[in-house]
Amino acid sequence: MHAFSTRHQVLGLIGWLVVSFITAGIGAIASIDATQFYAELTQPPWAPPAGAFGPVWTTLFALMGIAAWLVWREGGWKRHQGVLTLFIVHLAINALWSWLFFVWHQGALAFVEVILLWGMILATLIAFWRVRPLAGLLLVPYLAWVSLATALTYTVWQLNPQLLG
Repeated sequence: MHAFSTRHQVLGLIGWLVVSFITAGIGAIASIDATQFYAELTQPPWAPPAGAFGPVWTTLFALMGIAAWLVWREGGWKRHQGVLTLFIVHLAINALWSWLFFVWHQGALAFVEVILLWGMILATLIAFWRVRPLAGLLLVPYLAWVSLATALTYTVWQLNPQLLG
């Protein structure tokens, strides 16, 4: 571990959580009317209830921020710039899904995008694991949830061609 002061550690943790939750905020802006739109969609019987998404995503974004912080602690931005850049790029892809699905109602593009997101999460998980296994492990629930989200995106798109072009 890099010899950061306690203050630097705390500020680093706050910074990575802020980066993660900015992504959450961008997705939340796109999801303002998501509850109404989601209710209009034909859902498969295994779809989570709309109320589950907020708490799950809040937890996942917190885990993402902690995972990035753990990697950053192992030498800072300079030492792990590539891995941390991968993390930030993946966050941009994460934020895009809500816009594609909930704002622009682009089911096919949202499905392609979520497959890309899944691959980016896997790449980030592996890269984080190589730096600090716990950081990679913290992304496993996220990968699992996005696996479900991938299947759900495809199924909902197929069940609602009139609403999700």
